[in-house]
Amino acid sequence: MIRSIGAALSALTLALALPACAQRQPAAAARDANDADPALWVVKDQDTTIYLFGTIHVLKPGISWFDEAVKAAFDRADEAKLELVMPDPAAMASLVAATGVAPAGTPPLTEQVPANKRAAFTKAVLDLGLPANALDRYKPWLAATQLSIAPLSRLGYDSANGPEEVITAAAKQAGKPLTGLETAEQQLGYFGALSAPAQLQFLTSTIDELPKLDSSMKEMVDDWAHGKPEALAKEMNDSLKDSPEVAKVLLVDRNKRWAAWVKQRMAQPGTVFIAVGAGHLAGQDSVQAQLAKLGVKAERVTY
Repeated sequence: MIRSIGAALSALTLALALPACAQRQPAAAARDANDADPALWVVKDQDTTIYLFGTIHVLKPGISWFDEAVKAAFDRADEAKLELVMPDPAAMASLVAATGVAPAGTPPLTEQVPANKRAAFTKAVLDLGLPANALDRYKPWLAATQLSIAPLSRLGYDSANGPEEVITAAAKQAGKPLTGLETAEQQLGYFGALSAPAQLQFLTSTIDELPKLDSSMKEMVDDWAHGKPEALAKEMNDSLKDSPEVAKVLLVDRNKRWAAWVKQRMAQPGTVFIAVGAGHLAGQDSVQAQLAKLGVKAERVTY
């Protein structure tokens, strides 16, 4: 079984822009700030410095992370890069409809789900406050992503507290250029490129793991906050080996492309702050591991 929650979170940037399938619950009351020291790496030569920072795309309020070495690295940068800089909502909704909604004549998704998973699938949809057939026109990958992400707001998680929005606001305030490593079309295309069996496996694994969503998120956020990338890799990425296709499309191939971008960027002087999902900076197929294969060393920043 793939770890679908981790897979979704490893590419959650696009999921945050998907049309909401449940009304967002009021944000939890802010709690006392908890100091977080997430992992940070640096690649540098005589005239170029590139920081690699791993994010958790949704967080509860009250976690203090944009300080110390992370904030110092951002402040030093001439430019910042995220996985994706979101297009406007209307454009994103159009892209989602074009890539995530099944063509006419496709059997309803409820009928595609294995018979022994249908009751749990229907319950998951109803738990979002939706009619039982609300996701029937979705392709399995879109339904899986929605079922993984939509419940998080009820648990107090919000992209407004996530690093991407914080970094976006800070870049705007500082007048730093902010661009994406990928486009929305590319990110949606990665999911759409998955084979039908892989998409259904993604969906059924999501259904199986929903009861553990709260504890899984707590564990991942705790590993992230305490700068434990290897523990985070185990939680988010290790079981992707059970679905080589999903691992290749959502993780390994993207890490390779980003590592190639970093190597190429090292030929230009300047300082860049890159923030991508923390799962991409952990484990044996991480961006750092791909950089090492290219002869580029990434060092962990101690703080």
